[in-house]
Order: sequence, then structure tokens, then C-alpha cells
Amino acid sequence: MLRVFLAHTPEMFEGYYGARALAALERHAEVVRNPGTAVLSGSALADAARGCQAIVADRATPGTAETFAAAPDLVAFLRVAVDISTIDVAAASAAGVLVTRATPGFVDSVTELALGFMVDLARDVSGHVQAYRRGEEPVGRMGLQLSAATLGIVGFGRIGRRLAEVALALGMRVLVADPFATMEDPRIARLPMDALLAESDIVVCLAISDAATRNLFDAAAFARMKRGARFINLSRGELVEEQALAVALDAGHLSGAAMDVGRAQDQRPSAFLARRPDVIATPHVGGMTPEAMEHQAMDTVHQVAALARGEMPAGAVNAAAAHRLARIGVRAA
Repeated sequence: MLRVFLAHTPEMFEGYYGARALAALERHAEVVRNPGTAVLSGSALADAARGCQAIVADRATPGTAETFAAAPDLVAFLRVAVDISTIDVAAASAAGVLVTRATPGFVDSVTELALGFMVDLARDVSGHVQAYRRGEEPVGRMGLQLSAATLGIVGFGRIGRRLAEVALALGMRVLVADPFATMEDPRIARLPMDALLAESDIVVCLAISDAATRNLFDAAAFARMKRGARFINLSRGELVEEQALAVALDAGHLSGAAMDVGRAQDQRPSAFLARRPDVIATPHVGGMTPEAMEHQAMDTVHQVAALARGEMPAGAVNAAAAHRLARIGVRAA
């Protein structure tokens, strides 16, 4: 029977794995839990996982070269997330360790959060609520009617497509900036990013994170947005130049921003932005629904089950380099 180290801290376990997935995992492997409350990395992660053939890692647990070098028993590093940017795949491949990722089970949950952000930014729901809670009598302000507004979606993957469906159902005009996307719905217009920024009342960042999109939203991008527009980031913190966003808000060029991600630990919004009255911030909770959580956790259960059967699991990133799989009877691709 395989021995698997589940790296989640108690907080991450409750939010991103859960008892049902753990019970399912235990049907295929002996499971060793993270014994403490700290996120493990480097040699500390390797030491905790000693004797385990696989590590099931939450998004906060990196896969570093140091871990792969110090974990001679390790055969597979399974990420309970789509994002593997904190896994050194090259180092894993050099060590012969398989890296896998989960499929996106959070499309609906993130889309619903985006809709909540849009309504809040359009009508200042949070601002009115906070004023009442402070014992004040808030002054009503003119809002933005979504059915009369233009939504710009930067990055047209699964979440972008679902958000476009929701926006169209609300009667919004929908624009998309994504050089690789195909437009199947004639109601959606694909524009260059500069044109999208200039025409959108609300801009939602859903672009992938890579070297080309780092600081995609910088001072120049915010300057191209129409005055009074709203900005939402549901992708990754490194796509936004945070000081530039603060300057655009300070100048009144943007009327508000919302974010579920940022450059703080675990991709959470940075505090200096999150505490602003013109910002709505949530602590990276886009995928925190039971349905979304269990989808990705169960992906790793299926991956472990495949390994236990001697099969290459779905979601493999570097199958050809994973020569350690031979130890458990799995052929590298």
C-alpha cells in the first residue's frame, strides 16, 4: 500500500480537503497528516514526508528543489490545485519525481464571487453596510446599473466564459481581450486589451499567470481605463502592479476595486489595499465552497488510486521524466 503525506495545515485541510476526501484517500493509501500548524517547505517538508511515496500538497505548500533533493523515497508530488507555479517542475523532473495538478472545479464558485463583487462595486453595498454598523446614517449615492454597463473580461478561460454567460443573462455588453480565445457567441466582442480597457465600466482580470502577464495591469493599463470604472482581480496577485492601482484609486480615476488575490502570503490581497474604503477584499476564498473544494481534493484521490493500480494518473505534468514511478510499478510515458 502506498504511503502518502497530506501536507495541509488544519486550516487548509478544513478549507481545501475535508473529511470525505480524506476517507476516500485512506481507501487507497496509508495517509500521514501534517503534524503541526505550520506550512512545510524545503527540507522540513521532506523530513515530515520521510518514508512516503507521495506528497499531496495544498496551494500554500511549495515543491522546491530542496524538498526533491532531500526526499529519496518520494515518487510523486500531487498538487490540490491547478496552479503549479510554486512547484519547481524542473527540479522534480531531474529527481525523477512525478508532478500532477488538479482540474478546475471552482468555475462556478469563482464566477459567483465575481458577480458579488460586480454588484457590490456597482451599488456600494459594503460601504453602506459599514456606515450603518458605525452608527452613521449613510447618504445614498447613484449606482451603476449592470444591465446598462459594459463588462470587460481579460482572459477567456473557463471562468471567463462562465462569467460572460452570467453577464449576458443580466443584459450586459461583454467584451473580451484574449489573443488565444475563439468567440463562439456573436454577442461577445473580442477587442485588443487597450480598446477593452477604454470601453469597459467593469474590468475583470482572469488572465493566466506567466512571464508575459506579470504586471499586466500597470499604471499605463489603469490610465487607459475609463474614468470611474471598476477593477476586479480574480486571477493572481502578480498580474497587478499594486502601487499603480492605489494611485489610480487615489486620483479618483477608478471608483473602486475588488480582489480575492494579491501579493500577500498565500496569494491573499495586500493589507494596504484591502483596508481601503474603496476596495472590497476577500482572503482568497474564490474556491472555498464544498463543491469546489471536494472536486480538486477528489482529483488527488483518483491520482493516488491510479498510482496504486500501477497506472499513470490524470493531471501528470512531467510524465516522461518521472523515472521513480518504476519503483511502484508505473511506467513513465
